[in-house]
Amino acid sequence: MKVLVTGGAGFIGSITTRMLIDAGHEPIVLDTLENGHRDAVDRRARFEIGNVGDRRMLDRLLPGCDAVMHLAGYIEVAESQRDPGRYFHNNASAPLVLLEAMVEHDVRAMVFSSTAAVYGVPATVPVTEDAPTEPVNAYGASKLAFETMLEWFERAHGLRAIRLRYFNVAGAWPDGAMGEDHEPETHLIPRILRAMAEGETHFEVYGDDYHTPDGTCVRDYIHVCDLGEAHRLSLERLHAGGEGGVFNLGNGEGFSNLEVIRACAEVTGKNVEIVFGPRREGDPPELVASHGRARRDLAWAPAHEDLRAIIEDAWRWHSGHPGGYSFCQV
Repeated sequence: MKVLVTGGAGFIGSITTRMLIDAGHEPIVLDTLENGHRDAVDRRARFEIGNVGDRRMLDRLLPGCDAVMHLAGYIEVAESQRDPGRYFHNNASAPLVLLEAMVEHDVRAMVFSSTAAVYGVPATVPVTEDAPTEPVNAYGASKLAFETMLEWFERAHGLRAIRLRYFNVAGAWPDGAMGEDHEPETHLIPRILRAMAEGETHFEVYGDDYHTPDGTCVRDYIHVCDLGEAHRLSLERLHAGGEGGVFNLGNGEGFSNLEVIRACAEVTGKNVEIVFGPRREGDPPELVASHGRARRDLAWAPAHEDLRAIIEDAWRWHSGHPGGYSFCQV
């Protein structure tokens, strides 16, 4: 299957691209390289530098494609609160051009990289796909805006879309050749592992006054390879004529920030002193997935359910590539 993968030079996109190729598919990677890395893209994939809002570029790439896998977007919660316009433009307005081009070129299937942030502060945990969508940050709101566009394009143009709502993604390619490389890094596991790899003595945790067992945020962590597998299964479901829909992707178990840091210390054999800072604006206290629908309808199940195993893969990447992709050739 020929598929356009937007954001395919990013953490999730690059690993998903490699998995698609290994499964016999033909991805075309489109990425601005603003946050992605050329060295993360599998050399077997066709690669183009460009933006999903560039209609001329899309008119060149979409003919002959069977589907689009849309992973491009800005992802930093705190930044989205400071500059919501930037997020609505990049995560909603620009991809509208992509939807219009897909209709024009009769590409009627999309797998969309959404987020658990669309739920905001859920009333019950674990969170099901039927929970109210009430985002508390502009990042989640921008992703929900694009989900709404997809629903209308489904009704008006027969586009079939699977919306994958990720919980917290972590881990790396098992041999440590591919991993997470953001600058600045805002995600907990890579932040703490980077601090440990660089020999830092202190580490800041955002908030210790949440209504959780130890006062720190609780999150559900999913291995990036399990996420890539869910993308492949979603793509193949649509290609076989299956319906679209919304699917939560997580392990179904929550870990507090302090529990994660302790697990990182056990894996690495290194310790840092924890310093508590103020809450980060837009962070819900607890997000844990109910993923029963994905198990039932996508025949998907996480293969990496143990938090330590997820951290071990991430540590293999971070300890082997302290400078990120400048140390890595795929």
